[in-house]
Amino acid sequence: MSAVSRATPDTLPAWQTLRTHAEQLKSIHLKQLFGDGGQRWEHFSRHVAGVTLDVSKQRWDEDTLEHLLALAQEAGVPAAIKALLSGKRVNTSEDRPALHTALRLPADASLELDGEDVVAAVHASLAEMEVLVARLHAGQWRGATGKPIRDVVNLGVGGSDLGPLMVTHALMDFRPQDIHRVEVHFASTMDGSQLADYLSRLNPETTLFVLSSKSFTTIDTLSNANTARDWLVGRLAEHGSSPVHAELVVRQHFIGVSACPEKMCEWGIAPEHQLRFWEWVGGRYSLWGTIGLPIALVVGMDNFRALLAGAHSMDEHFASAELMGNMPVLLALAGIWNVNFLDIRAHSILPYDGRLEHFAAYLEQLEMESNGKSVTRHGESVTYSTCPVLWGQLGPNAQHAFYQLLHQGTQPVACDFIAPLKRYDDVEDADTRAHLKAQHRLALSNCFAQSRVLMLGDDAIEDDGPRPEHKRYRGNQPSTTLLLDELTPTTLGALIALYEHKVFVQAVIWDINPFDQWGVELGKKIAGETQKLLEHEGDISRTDDSTRHLIEAFWAAENNV
Repeated sequence: MSAVSRATPDTLPAWQTLRTHAEQLKSIHLKQLFGDGGQRWEHFSRHVAGVTLDVSKQRWDEDTLEHLLALAQEAGVPAAIKALLSGKRVNTSEDRPALHTALRLPADASLELDGEDVVAAVHASLAEMEVLVARLHAGQWRGATGKPIRDVVNLGVGGSDLGPLMVTHALMDFRPQDIHRVEVHFASTMDGSQLADYLSRLNPETTLFVLSSKSFTTIDTLSNANTARDWLVGRLAEHGSSPVHAELVVRQHFIGVSACPEKMCEWGIAPEHQLRFWEWVGGRYSLWGTIGLPIALVVGMDNFRALLAGAHSMDEHFASAELMGNMPVLLALAGIWNVNFLDIRAHSILPYDGRLEHFAAYLEQLEMESNGKSVTRHGESVTYSTCPVLWGQLGPNAQHAFYQLLHQGTQPVACDFIAPLKRYDDVEDADTRAHLKAQHRLALSNCFAQSRVLMLGDDAIEDDGPRPEHKRYRGNQPSTTLLLDELTPTTLGALIALYEHKVFVQAVIWDINPFDQWGVELGKKIAGETQKLLEHEGDISRTDDSTRHLIEAFWAAENNV
């Protein structure tokens, strides 16, 4: 992804070929594509690192894929993959590498950036994190009054919250059993509602806060952190007959994770309780490093390293596989085909495993913050669609919520179905294991059946005679199915890395920068100015009519008018 100018994607020869090809294929129903023999699984599925990708239910054929692979070549995807993984400055607007893959390199690997041995630095930070984790798991981290820490609250937002929250929930089955158990909680909302709940229930003597912010200036996180600090200091200062000094409270009850150690020191976090973060890691790509501290606290460092190893195995595949067999490339090309040639602008993420409850929310940020762009890397407005709108929910629950739209609505939607093949083998009680495995089969049967009905429509069921239109199903909705051999730290790491690389490949083809997020900056600036108006600082008459009346409504409520 160099800054050298090239033709816009929609002028490339392969793009023009795909336009013509799409017009020919749009009239062909998915059931017809499946009706011409049984080889689609062979052509459109791959298995890598414990993950199976099935894109056979996409509305394409072998010619489509051939043209899409030609587009990837013309857009420079192979060279871009090498640039990303070797530390080139692929984040062009901020003139930085995007080296999240370096966070999961093995210790014996080698990668240098601006004279620094990146791999050595990463593993040094992991070693520092391991020391803190070991202290907490041994019950040796004690609060200001001498009691061992029992609850850890992660204060972060965006990538400092969504990734760790998703992974800790997904891997809850992998909690070590022979440790001092620490409960991990997450507070991200700037309104304080999540934090207020914890403060009403947790014991300040045994509660530790992890303050995670790359810049250490994020107002959402700092507002929560300031409230937590005042709560701790106020409650512990009243402790018994021996008031506790505020500096000791902050020292014993806060860990900082940031790329700005000087700001952590200014805030009062002890240097030995600070973990390093790098500017060359974007927040939404950061769970692999010290931002993953909550993950390590839940699953232990061995399982955290297995998560990294799974992601690294997908990195190696991404780096070495030919485009035709490259799983992230195929997943990306399916999205390009849907968005740019079939005009499908909605994408739903549907896991059929309760442990993946937060996976859709994680992907919403990963994809829409990365590729929700309308300007090329060269500063020109795009003339084609980029990232679709993503949303999702646990599939079994979504069936009772929005599947009606998927099956009979007017909007075309591409879906990703995600499920593990094996579960509950380790349940000790035989009867309970049998019941739970039956429930797992029920979930899988629904997962497989829903993608089949979305594909075939009425043809998925035997003809039972004439039916009214409101009982008919058109089908022809494309979907991808991703199957994990089992949901483990290793396969989850591979799955997340698969989606990261998919996002990158699409960004290369769309000629956009997936590693910045300037779209959120103006909102932050205006919010700061509006906050001053709410506090009667500034001239409210300079705002628009709607905003002025909204502020006045707040003032009236505040004064019980």
